[in-house]
Amino acid sequence: MASAPPPPASTEVAPSRRIGNLAMVWRAARAYPLQIAGACVALAVTSAATIAIPYSFKRVIDRGFAAGGDSQAVSGAFHYMLMIVVVLAIGTAFRFYFVSWLGERVVADIRTQVQRHLLTLTPRFYEENRPSEIASRLTADTGQIETVVGSTVSIALRNLFTSVGGLVYLFTISPKLTGLLVVAIPLIIAPIALLGKRVRSYSRTSQDRIADVGSIVTETLGAMKIVQAFGQERRESERFSDAVEATMAAARKRILLRAIMTAIVIGLVFGAITLVMWEGAIDVAAGRLSGGAIAAFVLTGGIVAGAFGALTEVYGDLLRGAGAAGRLAELLDERPEIAPPAHPIALPQPPQGRVDFAQVEFRYPTRPDLPALHDFSLSVAPGETVAIVGPSGAGKSTLFQLIQRFYDPAAGTVSVDGVPLRDADPAEVRARIAMVPQETVIFGTSARDNLRYGRWDADDAAIWHAAEAANAADFLRALPDGLDTFLGEGGARLSGGQRQRVAIARALLRDAPILLLDEATSALDAESERLVQDALERLMADRTTIVIAHRLATVRAADRIVVMDEGRIVEQGTHATLFARGGLYARLASLQFNEAA
Repeated sequence: MASAPPPPASTEVAPSRRIGNLAMVWRAARAYPLQIAGACVALAVTSAATIAIPYSFKRVIDRGFAAGGDSQAVSGAFHYMLMIVVVLAIGTAFRFYFVSWLGERVVADIRTQVQRHLLTLTPRFYEENRPSEIASRLTADTGQIETVVGSTVSIALRNLFTSVGGLVYLFTISPKLTGLLVVAIPLIIAPIALLGKRVRSYSRTSQDRIADVGSIVTETLGAMKIVQAFGQERRESERFSDAVEATMAAARKRILLRAIMTAIVIGLVFGAITLVMWEGAIDVAAGRLSGGAIAAFVLTGGIVAGAFGALTEVYGDLLRGAGAAGRLAELLDERPEIAPPAHPIALPQPPQGRVDFAQVEFRYPTRPDLPALHDFSLSVAPGETVAIVGPSGAGKSTLFQLIQRFYDPAAGTVSVDGVPLRDADPAEVRARIAMVPQETVIFGTSARDNLRYGRWDADDAAIWHAAEAANAADFLRALPDGLDTFLGEGGARLSGGQRQRVAIARALLRDAPILLLDEATSALDAESERLVQDALERLMADRTTIVIAHRLATVRAADRIVVMDEGRIVEQGTHATLFARGGLYARLASLQFNEAA
């Protein structure tokens, strides 16, 4: 009997555990002990200088003005104050430099670490997790961590030093007034903390609405041709306006609550200061305090109260940073399902180009109820061209996934050159394979970098030789900057046929003994198809080639045609023999040829 599914995990995480997520940030930061030490020293100096400013005011009042207007005493007191200001300015500059440098450096290291780890994860991970959401973690979440390291932690430590040091100094001035202030501070901070939490909640809602606006803009601009072709400009404008108005409504709530909080804070802070000053003025009148002492007390009290208030705000920022760190830690905790064995078996040299499937069973992790391959066996000899045909969902593309070891079969064995893929290093296996997909991937970089993606150390001579063989040299030379031309996102500056020829040139440069070809001519016009087909014939020469054929007209020259249906091989042979047999291949061929006619 199947057990009941576990209850959904709570989205609320205990604050202590969330703060603990910042451990990964500390591990990244402690690689720079000199910068941490410099930041801590600067923080201590600036906190001490901040507390020294009220004391300098006390000196000005008591030794200057209260000393009968002695100009020398006044000058000495102000010299002391200027010295404090200079120390504070220099210390602040050093603090800003060190903590900002640490913030940028730590974020750069974490981004690099996460990206390097993401490149090791298998396709299954990206089937279950949206790449756009992962990209958000690498940008928005790391930005939150940068704020924590480069600002929040600095503010927290500075205010902690300042509040503790300020309280010590206040007790030296007047224990009685300090006691009153200690009682007043929590009464001031409590409503600030409660209202601040609501403000942060409204701020998050406002940010979500802003994100909705950005999403609509990105989606609409990316599909502008469709929007205009279907005459939906007015509807998209209205949809955008609705999103903007929702953002405004969320912002209005945040602004109103912030205004209320400001009024309460001002009333409480200045009311408390007034009451403390009132009591202090009585002590001054009675001769228990000097005028400078009460001035220093009020100024220091304001600094201490502000420091405690800032600490409550900082805690919320730390929680958000901890949440961001936790999301990044989740990525780093993911373990790749496909990894090299501890002692991989080396593939034979020279490469042969042999591919074998032996009684393979496979189901995609995201579709466990639907077998993609069942008891599948196939041997492809070195140099042989095998075309794989069959209806959609027959399992054709799954063969390519397994040959490149993006997945492991549940049973059976896939081998390259006689070595089971589970026993080999995946990188060594993939180095013997070149792939031309149906939907070509063109990176947003130069033509040169796109062409040499198959062999990064290729020089320009090799690149041009491959381009000539792929019938791509003419249009590449016509580009504004030749090989240095930026091709645009997804190869937007190229036609479909040009993109396919770039992919073929990339595969030619790789010069691998095994070629996987997901037929690249199905969506091309006649002229582009002819050029691509000519290039493919050169690419396939002297290589083991497995072709997924969507258009049966392109498989007549194959050494062998393998017909698949529901994850099994149902027919094998040449075009003529299979057509004469009258089976599935004959039905597919008749349907396509009749449509062509």
